[in-house]
Amino acid sequence: MKRAMKRLAIAVLALFAVSAVFASAELPLEGKTIILHSNDVHGSIAGYANIAELRNEYEAQGADVILVDAGDFSQGTAYVSTTKGADAITMMNATGYDLVTLGNHEFDYGYAQLKDNLSKAEFQVICADVFDENGNTIYPATAIIESGDVKIGFAGFETPEAQTKANPALIKGLSFASGNELYEIAQSCIDSLKAEGADIVIALSHLGVDEESAPNRSTDLYANTSGFDFIIDGHSHTVMTEGENGEPIQSTGTAFANIGVVVIDEDSKTIEDNYLLPVSHDEDGTTVYDIPNDISVSGYAQEIMDRVNGEYNVVFAQSLVDLNGERDPGNRTEETNLGSLIADAMMWTVLKDEGSLTVAPENALAIVNGGGIRASIASGSITKKDINTVLPFGNTITVVYVTGRELLEALEASTYCTPTAVGGFPQVAGIEFTVDTSKPYDAQDETYPASTYYGPKTINRVTINNINGNAFDENAVYAVITNNFMAAGGDTYYAFASATNQFDTGIPLDEAVMSYITEKLGGVVGEEYASPFGRIHVI
Repeated sequence: MKRAMKRLAIAVLALFAVSAVFASAELPLEGKTIILHSNDVHGSIAGYANIAELRNEYEAQGADVILVDAGDFSQGTAYVSTTKGADAITMMNATGYDLVTLGNHEFDYGYAQLKDNLSKAEFQVICADVFDENGNTIYPATAIIESGDVKIGFAGFETPEAQTKANPALIKGLSFASGNELYEIAQSCIDSLKAEGADIVIALSHLGVDEESAPNRSTDLYANTSGFDFIIDGHSHTVMTEGENGEPIQSTGTAFANIGVVVIDEDSKTIEDNYLLPVSHDEDGTTVYDIPNDISVSGYAQEIMDRVNGEYNVVFAQSLVDLNGERDPGNRTEETNLGSLIADAMMWTVLKDEGSLTVAPENALAIVNGGGIRASIASGSITKKDINTVLPFGNTITVVYVTGRELLEALEASTYCTPTAVGGFPQVAGIEFTVDTSKPYDAQDETYPASTYYGPKTINRVTINNINGNAFDENAVYAVITNNFMAAGGDTYYAFASATNQFDTGIPLDEAVMSYITEKLGGVVGEEYASPFGRIHVI
């Protein structure tokens, strides 16, 4: 950590040095190629003006600059989600990106939408480990960019978690390599790039370093291949200039908190330095920007933000309490008041129409995956934009009929690593259950089909205390009110995808939450939501 902080301080001084001679005739970076990289931008489109201006400054000092991104640019704020990721491409074109790989959130709106968005890209897209139904990669696996006399080879890698972190129904026909297959593909890319004359080989990966992502992390990729000179990584939102064991891996965090810099000497054809530059910092409560804006790119961003704000920044309700949209601790580890509010809205939406279910209302419950809750809401005014930011995926409410045994399987699988965070962690209504983390998770020998998750052999950790105050029955049929992502087997919910009886209401989840707040709660989220209700007990 101390080493990383020291390198960060040096990087900041380096930026000031660049700025100080910006207007001079000297070219201190002549003969250098600089790769600027971003990852997990998640709709923070104002930051594109910062990376564009940093490129301008380095180029003014004689450097050849390459702009790359390691994925998850299509989703995260209303500024990109309202156009299903299309405006992210608009911004990246305006910024002048050269090369990107895909993140799991690029698939949030389906493969067809992804293809349409990227058909308008003015940059290259590489992805070596995602295949169509004919066994072909959906985008080229590799690319070589010549800079000066240096040939830099890039290979792109998508996390195989995308197959369950995106709606499986919207990516049918695609397959994702993992484990040994991933390593073999990566080694083949390395060998191919070197055969084509690449002097330096870099992985542009959306793999991350989270424990739950093993064995498909960037550190696993590096350990099981030979020949990567560097890895530019994303997915886990990690801020790092090297891996835990000194691996040459760099990642900027998320939302343009930092910009990654990799310096290549064109004479020796080697990587001579890498560091992160913070975009801004706080000083006496005021945001101070370390990297200024490119005026032209900033104008593109402002036009999009003004359009979206004009449509979505409309107050429709009030909240008397802060609503917790955090990840960990939060919606991926424990019951939260925001999770309960969303689950309550789902229950109310379906049950308000009498006879909409084939089971009695007391056998209905709601489950929403914690990973689908993307932001908090502070007490005060609530806008449509707030709700869209919390629920940006465009999911619809779906009802899945399952047996009590299948419900137990779904809950056991979705809390398999609790208290460690997982996107499938259930936020609920109409049910009270307990997770005993002192007991081991009894995993199947093989993963669920088209998944990186292992289903349970036995139910060891979860006990369902009651369903709407009534005794739980393993043999009874329950109506689980959920979203179409989970109904299709997203995250850990294969038990829902394999259920024979389900239907999609077509009601967007964000609209259901807004209707619940205005109609049922009278436009005010009150003190009853000040804290969780005790629906989930984690021992």
